[in-house]
Amino acid sequence: MKPMQFEIDDIIKRAIKEDINYIDVTTDYLIDDNLTSSARYVSKDDGVVCGIEFAMRVFELLDSDITYEILIHDGEEVKKGDIIAVIHGRVKTLLKGERTALNIVCHLSGIATQTRKCVELIKGTNASVADTRKTLPGLRSLQKYAVTVGGGKNHRYNLSDCAMLKDTHLDAYGSITNAVNALREHLGHTVKIEVETTNLDEVKEALDVGAELIMLDNMSCEQMAEAVKLCDKRALLEASGNVTEETIRSIAETGVDIISIGALTHSVKCFDISMKMEKNK
Repeated sequence: MKPMQFEIDDIIKRAIKEDINYIDVTTDYLIDDNLTSSARYVSKDDGVVCGIEFAMRVFELLDSDITYEILIHDGEEVKKGDIIAVIHGRVKTLLKGERTALNIVCHLSGIATQTRKCVELIKGTNASVADTRKTLPGLRSLQKYAVTVGGGKNHRYNLSDCAMLKDTHLDAYGSITNAVNALREHLGHTVKIEVETTNLDEVKEALDVGAELIMLDNMSCEQMAEAVKLCDKRALLEASGNVTEETIRSIAETGVDIISIGALTHSVKCFDISMKMEKNK
């Protein structure tokens, strides 16, 4: 789901402030205030566009007189050489907003592109692709939006969304059964409990205590297939840990419900888009 406009604007304003202290010493001393021009956003690779409206918003926040036309929208596939958008306005504005706008659209398009690739790799199976909380500070809402644009699903947004008992919680508390029962004394009826497991004995314990979601952490495909049989649809099973393009299909074919991939947001390759200015004659 697309973030609320005020949140988008807050993120963009922080990014602009980070990039421009009080003046742009190159642009402000070099370019006339009244000089106008157009620029094209051109794809340099094949993939999925995401964040182009956010990129255009950068220029709008810098200058209300900016106009633009988006030719390829979020979620649409793009080929190398395609023009994604055309923008027109003061040259000073185009130059000042260029890097901030590209940082946003290139990063989000990279996430959407990689997510789409993973979704296609497991097509026809029961599994869905999901993100994690391994996001860049301050950019979580945009990154998770990009995952959905690519066809993936969002895991919890923050620690308030779902009670997830990870290995660190369990080490601190003592056991799966005791931890789940203790949580249930405090949680409201709308909050689900997920338990991280590393072997089939832990999966059985999580099932016996009634966990709604069970994470299969770094298990082999053989172990995951056994966990699916053991579970028999009594809980949702999430495969996690070292998922790659080479392994994701095999993981999906074990019958798990969800495959979570932290790399979709924490280390995805930036999608290559450039801004091409019209030359001043």
